[in-house]
Amino acid sequence: MGGDVTVDDVRGWAAGLEVLQDRIGQHFRRSEPRHRAGEYLRGLLAPLERKNGWTLAEQAGERCPDGMQRLLNQADWDADAVRDEVRSFVLEHLAADDGVLILDETGFIKKGVRSAGVQRQYTGTTGKIDNCQLGVFLAYASTTGRALIDRELYLPTSWTEDAERRADARIGENVAFATKPALAKALLERAVAACVPFRWVAGDEVYGDNPALRAWLTGQRLAYVLAIGYKHRLGPRGQNARTLAAILPEHVWEILPVPDREAADGFTISLLIRRHPTTGERAYYLVHAPLDTPLAEIVRVAGARWAIEECFQAAKNEAGLDHYQVRHYRAWYRHITLAMAAAAHLTALRVTTGEKGEVIAT
Repeated sequence: MGGDVTVDDVRGWAAGLEVLQDRIGQHFRRSEPRHRAGEYLRGLLAPLERKNGWTLAEQAGERCPDGMQRLLNQADWDADAVRDEVRSFVLEHLAADDGVLILDETGFIKKGVRSAGVQRQYTGTTGKIDNCQLGVFLAYASTTGRALIDRELYLPTSWTEDAERRADARIGENVAFATKPALAKALLERAVAACVPFRWVAGDEVYGDNPALRAWLTGQRLAYVLAIGYKHRLGPRGQNARTLAAILPEHVWEILPVPDREAADGFTISLLIRRHPTTGERAYYLVHAPLDTPLAEIVRVAGARWAIEECFQAAKNEAGLDHYQVRHYRAWYRHITLAMAAAAHLTALRVTTGEKGEVIAT
């Protein structure tokens, strides 16, 4: 937080955290896990180098991590209900009619092979194939700020088709394999059902190159700016994005209608190209937007996609999003949800202290 910090500021921050704890506490039936969840949340916000069961227990004045582990593994509470509470809390501070829902995944590097969903797979976290878990997330961004509001753990077929591994990680029989775009669709469906105010959906190539997700967005009459790969074919004669871009003027941003793609009534589908002003490197986006949407607005949404990367960085650095040491499927959701709550509290503080995070194109 910038500027001089006063005693009243500190008291206000503490009061804000208590309000969030009380809201989350409604979703715990028993007082013991409710109290420990509050201690867990405060520990995630404490200036600890690592935020795992041992350090969070020590921060709470406990001798061993058993209580914190029980909170994540055995205690009776609904992480999805807490997630919904966090989403409502975020929207109270950030909601705007022109909000953007942003999809992306992030990696959680692991050493062993027993944590639910872990395997050697590519992650943008390290920019290479690594032993990790992958979480698909949904962020909400507006001119006021940005925050994570939903999450799903990606389970490769090496897990969903292995009964022994499923049992060891306590993955329920109702959990089936789902691609990252399918998980993203579930996140968006929940946001729509919850009447989250937004105007756009943004995401990277994983989601832009998926026809099923795009078809669902079109069917829902949702506007999107989704990155696509240069090999994505969308020209009238089957040309790919790179070929089409080569015939356009050399502006930093250029947009080209794609008449052969099916759009919702009152919408149009276009190819958006961004050229780096120095290197000339291109990025490509598929756009489904209401007719006569200004190019500046589309460019704003394309730039807003990077807000989720800032969410990941802040949640990992400040709220222990990736500091967990859990193996079970449900425990992952519980830690991640509480870390999202801690990060949401920090976002609310930035809003109330005037540190606005305007979403702009870069």
